Amino acid sequence: MAATLSLEPAGRSCWDEPLSISVRGLAPEQPVTLRAALRDEKGALFRAHARYRADPHGELDLAHAPALGGSFAGLEPMGLLWAMEPDRPFWRLIKRDVQTPFVVELEVLDGHEPDGGRLLARAVHERHFMAPGVRRVPVREGRVRATLFLPPGEGPFPGIIDVYGVGGGLLEYRASLMASHGFATLALAFYDFEDLPKDFTIMEVDYFEEAVCYMLQHPKVKGPDIGLLGLSLGADICLTMASFLKNVSATVSINGSAFSGNRHILYQQTVIPPLGHDLRRVKVAFSGILDIVDIRNDPVGGCENPSMIPIEQAKGPILFIAGQDDHCWRSELYAQIALQRLQARGKERPQVISYPGAGHYIEPPYFPMCPASLHKIVNRAVHWGGEVRAHSRAQIDTWKQILAFFGRHLESTQSRASSRL
Repeated sequence: MAATLSLEPAGRSCWDEPLSISVRGLAPEQPVTLRAALRDEKGALFRAHARYRADPHGELDLAHAPALGGSFAGLEPMGLLWAMEPDRPFWRLIKRDVQTPFVVELEVLDGHEPDGGRLLARAVHERHFMAPGVRRVPVREGRVRATLFLPPGEGPFPGIIDVYGVGGGLLEYRASLMASHGFATLALAFYDFEDLPKDFTIMEVDYFEEAVCYMLQHPKVKGPDIGLLGLSLGADICLTMASFLKNVSATVSINGSAFSGNRHILYQQTVIPPLGHDLRRVKVAFSGILDIVDIRNDPVGGCENPSMIPIEQAKGPILFIAGQDDHCWRSELYAQIALQRLQARGKERPQVISYPGAGHYIEPPYFPMCPASLHKIVNRAVHWGGEVRAHSRAQIDTWKQILAFFGRHLESTQSRASSRL
């Protein structure tokens, strides 16, 4: 009997959805190698492989069979995706066009040689970033440059603004996945996109206030409040928005710092000075990759430092997510300083979740970890931290935590989130 490779869901799934992968028609206890590959939109090839052994019935189910080695080992049903590595150095997997899927090719090879075994079975699977019925709406309203993703149905829906970090441009893939879970989500650009400024030298909160106003006046967005979701610099932007703007009832900071890092923050008559950094504190690894974890100036005075964002002014709760191995900056330390500031001002203790072995780029589930890539400030490859398996598990749990947090505080039914995750 010929071997068959089965995936469930068959044919297509959303990127944040787990896959069931199984093989039938093998010889009893046959050694095989499974390979997975995808190409990003710039042609970079991402690959992973793992060695397995079929059971006495000639069957293999990745939910029950541990990998015996390869890109990963042990019981990891989704390892063939999250353990992928690029064929280019310092390359991060980013989905640039969410209207098209990543096409994943899976193969079963005889034996335990990842490049030499006879091909036994093959399957192609599409991993989508927009669930059926999700609508993508480009936004060019006043100064706001963004894309709004609306869930299926009539609405109105709880609203979220999603902000990425120092890379600039407009990244939509997290927002499009959030919309699949019932949230009207605005992926917001703030520099280096179309007619926006090419550099982000000053954080002018007025621009982000325009984005909040756009969301609140939209007929498909359920007010009176919205949520904010940010990673890295984007997290600090969200913390700033929550501190100064009304109508924000829930904020998620992923590896944010709660400090004004390298630029002034301006809002009306308020000016927050930058904490600053010293490039002489950059460390160079043997590989030539830079470690910038300690280049920021010390926050003298801790939670009373004048460069700290006044997060005690936030109207709603804040969820701080921190990777304990973040090498962009010391996210866990910053989260503890934020906790101290809130408690020193009599505020409710925030939720802080720290993940051992997680690095800086905590993405939606099953994205391969990016250990190092080019950094705009130093124009060199920098180390982002993270241990692959621990980082992957953190991404899966973080996603569940984020959906549950917004579900509680933005009154989402979360029917899709609970059924899919």
